[in-house]
Amino acid sequence: MPSLLRCDFAHLADEVHRLEDAGVQSFHLDVMDGHFVPNLTYGLTIVSTVRRLTELPIETHLMIANPEQFIEQYVEAGADAVTFHVEAVDDARPLLARLRSLGAVAGLAYNPDTPLAAIEGLLDACDLVLTMSVHPGFGGQSFEEIALTKIKQLSELVAPEVFLEVDGGVNAETIGRCSQAGAHLHVVGSAIFSSSDYRNTIESLTQLARTQVRTP
Repeated sequence: MPSLLRCDFAHLADEVHRLEDAGVQSFHLDVMDGHFVPNLTYGLTIVSTVRRLTELPIETHLMIANPEQFIEQYVEAGADAVTFHVEAVDDARPLLARLRSLGAVAGLAYNPDTPLAAIEGLLDACDLVLTMSVHPGFGGQSFEEIALTKIKQLSELVAPEVFLEVDGGVNAETIGRCSQAGAHLHVVGSAIFSSSDYRNTIESLTQLARTQVRTP
């Protein structure tokens, strides 16, 4: 799943269509507010623009403070899935329930230094759990190995229908290990956008992920 954070926004439509032609099945949009994380990216305008450019599913990853104030707006803008951080709210359960009531995939993310105990009691309310393998805020960071242990533990805790996603430092060296640990979805930024051949890169990464899928 490509993270558009690293794309060429001066040619956004071209980038979306190139990725579609390369065979991607969904898009990941990172929303940062400069408060919850030390970076500022984009918001509703970009989400609605990407929605007009593609019919593929869009996941909006809200790295923002007070996500409860904005989830309806992101769903209305075209997000099929909305993922917010457990660290950003006092109680994630009502917000997860609201997302489901809106017909959106309810996603919960947690940072590398957040223990699984912080989300274990919420797993029944999640459709998707996002394990951050870098500290959120900037692209191009190195993969943190602790994520593999957490994904493996999560795979033994969640219901079979819950998607396990990993984000941060996912590339040809790490994607297979993420799949082996139990990840179903892999958010990839630099590894795609630093390539001149999106199709070849995506096909290569997909193959690496598929050949390492964890078996019971």
